Amino acid sequence: MKRRNLFLVLGLSAALLAPVHAQQFFRIGTGGTAGTYYPVGGMIANAVSQPGRIVVTAQASNGSVANVNGVAGGALESGFSQSDVATWAYTGTGVFEGKPRMTDLRMIANLYPESIHLVVKKGSGIKSVADLKGKRVALDEPGSGTLVNARAVLAAWGVRESDIRPDYIKPNQAGDKLKDGALDAFFFVGGAPAGAIAELASSGTGIELVPLTGPQADALRRANPYLAVDSIPAGTYKDVPAVQTMAVGAQWVTSAKADAETVYQITRALYGKAAQDALAAGHAKGKLITRENAVQGVGIPFHPGAARFYKEGGLLK
Repeated sequence: MKRRNLFLVLGLSAALLAPVHAQQFFRIGTGGTAGTYYPVGGMIANAVSQPGRIVVTAQASNGSVANVNGVAGGALESGFSQSDVATWAYTGTGVFEGKPRMTDLRMIANLYPESIHLVVKKGSGIKSVADLKGKRVALDEPGSGTLVNARAVLAAWGVRESDIRPDYIKPNQAGDKLKDGALDAFFFVGGAPAGAIAELASSGTGIELVPLTGPQADALRRANPYLAVDSIPAGTYKDVPAVQTMAVGAQWVTSAKADAETVYQITRALYGKAAQDALAAGHAKGKLITRENAVQGVGIPFHPGAARFYKEGGLLK
């Protein structure tokens, strides 16, 4: 009997000393609540969380630049970023020129194309970027990818920031000011349809989207190969016809310091049937979050956990 009790005590002690796999918390820095990053981030977080093991949450932020800074500084486990911003951060170029390279930045997945929207009130008479001279134009907040792209678009059309009356506010605030007549136009870069723009199109006098085409757009794309020709289909926003614009990839990035097994499990869950069904049903861009698109347009190294999943599926060598 004593021997049996001894074995029970030893067994219990071994169980107590065995390594315990603590629940992992994994935040996604997204964007403003009126954009596309935030709702898509929430859907992804719900779809890939594994109760008791990995809890993924979506966190509102100022957007791409703020997210890569947060990941590099350890304030976030992961974040969404435009493909251009992620590449610039890793290489120390573009808006990060002269700053320390974020060499620990790693890719989880390329998600979907983000369309550059230039939104004006219906009947405003603004038909080209050049028409923005002298107008009140919102460029989004500092830290956003939209601000970076808006400045590039203005420059391509020969419009300096001093030629306009700029406002640095989020799209939902810009929409309210446009509706009230306190703003003439605003830029937004994100997956269409964007909630704030859809709401604006359905209320008041309606909106128009200014096309980004012609020799200026061609030159901008040649200088920035991460930009692609894009079209926002007719009916994406109420009574707005199809418009040609440009797009950048929306990407999910993390740090090289993130646990490889955690990233592997998250990536695997993202492309499982349950998550894919939920994403396809939840947002128009959700249908584009596929394992085939995941490895397209990537300008930084994959995280080993994500790379393991893609190699298993034959998507990476």
